[in-house]
Amino acid sequence: MIKYLFVIALLVSGPLYVQAQELKAVNYQDENQKLSGLVTSNANKKLPGVLILPAWKGIDQEAKTAALALEKQGYIALIADIYGEGNIPEDNEAASKIASQYKNDFQTYQHRIALALAELERTGANGQKIAVIGYCFGGTGTLEVARANMKVEGVVCIHGGYAKDAARENKPIRTKVLVEHAADDKSISKEDYDNLVQELKDGKADWQIITYANSEHTFTDPASKDYNPIMAQRAWNHTLLFLKEVLN
Repeated sequence: MIKYLFVIALLVSGPLYVQAQELKAVNYQDENQKLSGLVTSNANKKLPGVLILPAWKGIDQEAKTAALALEKQGYIALIADIYGEGNIPEDNEAASKIASQYKNDFQTYQHRIALALAELERTGANGQKIAVIGYCFGGTGTLEVARANMKVEGVVCIHGGYAKDAARENKPIRTKVLVEHAADDKSISKEDYDNLVQELKDGKADWQIITYANSEHTFTDPASKDYNPIMAQRAWNHTLLFLKEVLN
């Protein structure tokens, strides 16, 4: 009984129970492709900004909950639309297909992220104090932000994919990197994990990997069978600690 009360307390104190806030639609373009993100209601207040890269099905509840929780912490949060209007996958098969396209065509992925970062600044975020966090496919995107050396203070890769084409050389990485890794994530091979560590070392990055025990791939998502509420709360606390360091 005490254990369950503890878990409930964690949920209430964490990002899962955020009330009395709203997200506003924000539309922007990639040439003829309409992109439709969401931004917190504190836009235009010249606050530090956090770009959220959602998982492979596009803007979901986990991303929305994170945005509202970040608003409570004093950040303007914008959830990026990577795929664009008319391209949102309806099931896992479609999500896998379109996410793979962006992973393989990493330059297009980086371009869509860069457009979202520009939109975050246009909504009023302080351009000198911006970070990027991402879940799953979005976590992969945060690593692409670091690889491209976009103008951000830090990135948080939350159970993202680490793989990179072997033909791509390891380059300097200037932004700070936090990777939140699920210990039992079957989607991450030892080779991909080791290659990421080597890439971060070769890039002379300021980096950290935190591993969460008894956790499978989507351990932070309450809608997932992998959800681990205790480890999810720890991961969120680590995210906030990192953001406080790099943005405040």
